[in-house]
Order: sequence, then structure tokens, then C-alpha cells
Amino acid sequence: MKQKFLTVLAAAFLFAACNNEKKEDKGKENPADTAANKSSDNAAMPDSATMMKNWQEYMTPGDMHKMMAKWDGEWTGEVTMWMYPGAPEQKSTSTAMNKMILDGRYQQSTHSGTMMDMPFNGVSTVGYDNHRKEFASTWIDNMGSGMMVMKGPWDEATKTINLKGKVVDAGTKQDTDVRETFKIIDDNTQEMEMFMMMPDGKEFKTMNIKYTRKK
Repeated sequence: MKQKFLTVLAAAFLFAACNNEKKEDKGKENPADTAANKSSDNAAMPDSATMMKNWQEYMTPGDMHKMMAKWDGEWTGEVTMWMYPGAPEQKSTSTAMNKMILDGRYQQSTHSGTMMDMPFNGVSTVGYDNHRKEFASTWIDNMGSGMMVMKGPWDEATKTINLKGKVVDAGTKQDTDVRETFKIIDDNTQEMEMFMMMPDGKEFKTMNIKYTRKK
């Protein structure tokens, strides 16, 4: 499998290098090309060595991935939910099992619990994009048929990931802005808060989960 991947990788860079050479040949055939156009071409397409270096940086797990790896294991969640502004809170418990996958590049989590007195199961994937310098997460569960995708930066000062995205409101069938904060309190305690945007433009807190590492 590794050999196959390296072959595909080499082919990709060979293709890029050939494209660069074609651009250079085209420039020789057409003396009317300006220096500005050539400079623009070079800026748009790095040479193959630079592309290889960029790719290596993109695929190599860094400090953020090492931080995520510390979250591996089983966690218990104390869940508080609000269905709409002013609604009575609903409390329940959940379990999350975290594990790093694809050689430490992503963390996959399986969640189970109850929601509205019904069994609840969900799967999330969290990754850190080395080039964009931001986290990205996906979420699917048995209470819907869509996928929630959120992205956002890490705040070192508050030890918090600040994510934003959209989710389909199952009742109205409309896209709704959603915001999530994921705070690292200590090695054994985490807190997630989720906020949704109402049609009137006001945000309300719909969920709070306090995670405690299971010993």
C-alpha cells in the first residue's frame, strides 16, 4: 500500500513538472509574452521540489495532532439541552470513545446516549489542516440524514477550538448557522457548547456537554 501511494505521489509531481515545462516552452514559442505574465505563471505553479515540500508539510502530523492524540480514550458526557429559547433544560448522559486514525492525522469519535428518551448514536471526525491553520469537524447521527461540517481556529490563550458551520433545521428544512466552542479545561475535563441562530437573527445556546475522562 505504501509503495502504491508513493507511485501515485510521484506521478502527480511528474504531471505538475510537465505542466511547468509546457508553460516554459509556450513562452519560448511566443515572444509576445510579457515578463509580468511569466512572473504570474511562476507564482501560480511552484516548481516540483517546492510542491513536494508543501505536500510533506501538509500530510505530516504536527503539534495540534499530538494534542488531539491526548484525547484518545473513553469519556463520559453530562449533557444539557434546550430545544428552543426559554425551553426547560433536558439532562442526560452520554459516552464518547476517541481514537486517532490514519496514522495520527484525524480523530474519530463514536458517541452514544439518549435524546428525547430515544437511543442516540453519532460519529464525529476532527482534523487539523496544516495549510489553513484551522480545525475541521464532521458530524453524523441517527437523528437525521445530513452531515454537519464546521471549521475554525484554535485559541491558545483560552485552550478553545472555535468552530462555525451550518446545519439543516429538521423542522423548517432550512439551513441554520451554528457555532460550537470546544474548551480543554485540563487533561481529564473538556466542555462543548453549541449555539444556533434563530430566524430573527438572535443566537441561543442549544447544548452544553461536560466531558470527563473515564478512568
